[in-house]
Amino acid sequence: MIASIIEVFQFPFMLRALLAGLLVALTAGTVGVFVVQRGLSFLGDGLAHAAFGGVALGLLLEIAQPLWIALPFTLLASLGIAWVRTQTRLSSDTAIGIFFAVSVALGVLFISLKPGYTVDAWSLLFGSILGVGQGDLLVIAAVAVLSLLLIILLWGRLAYATFDGELAQTDGVNIAWLEYLLFALTAVIIVASVKVVGVILIAAYLVIPAASARLMSHSLLRMSLLSIGFGLFSTVFGLLASYFLDVPSGSTIILTQAAIFVLVALLSRR
Repeated sequence: MIASIIEVFQFPFMLRALLAGLLVALTAGTVGVFVVQRGLSFLGDGLAHAAFGGVALGLLLEIAQPLWIALPFTLLASLGIAWVRTQTRLSSDTAIGIFFAVSVALGVLFISLKPGYTVDAWSLLFGSILGVGQGDLLVIAAVAVLSLLLIILLWGRLAYATFDGELAQTDGVNIAWLEYLLFALTAVIIVASVKVVGVILIAAYLVIPAASARLMSHSLLRMSLLSIGFGLFSTVFGLLASYFLDVPSGSTIILTQAAIFVLVALLSRR
């Protein structure tokens, strides 16, 4: 078995897929902790579908790499959601739902204006982790390094604002700025991860490992470490299982995360 696993990762495309999946699991698992703890689990889904609108616009404009259009498109959507959430009396779910619906509507419109349904659109919607190239890997690595550095530098203030926003604001922490930064960071991670699991499944990477970790944690640090651990394990296991079973890699990874969640939920009740 060990020899077979080693043999699998001797293929360059499998090694790139593994590295990309681990980097996505690391960043999504870390940011996902703050998303879940703040009750913003729907945010990942909303921004993922905003990325869909951006990708569709890139395809309509015949841009060689549609993700370059999806990035500013998703960033604008994330900042718009944060603005509505902080500047109006509407709830987070309502704000996200508005941008979710508008982004999907625009995506459908853009795709309908482009003749034919392309393979690129399919792979961006549902992911193609085995098709990750050297350039894709470098982009994901750069986003992972920058995201983790930001989170490490702002960990204390993010944690304080997450647990008690009013008290943190009283102590001089800029809650609004942290909110915008967290939303923007989530948007960047989602767009960078689209190549791995697609816009449909990336929300699961943000939510499921963090939700599983939440059931087993009484501190933010423990929750973060468990979230990252669950994400890394599910990536390796799901990638290997998909290779040997000859099934889609992205969905296998997400189903592995779901199985971990079910197991943790059952154990936590005991």
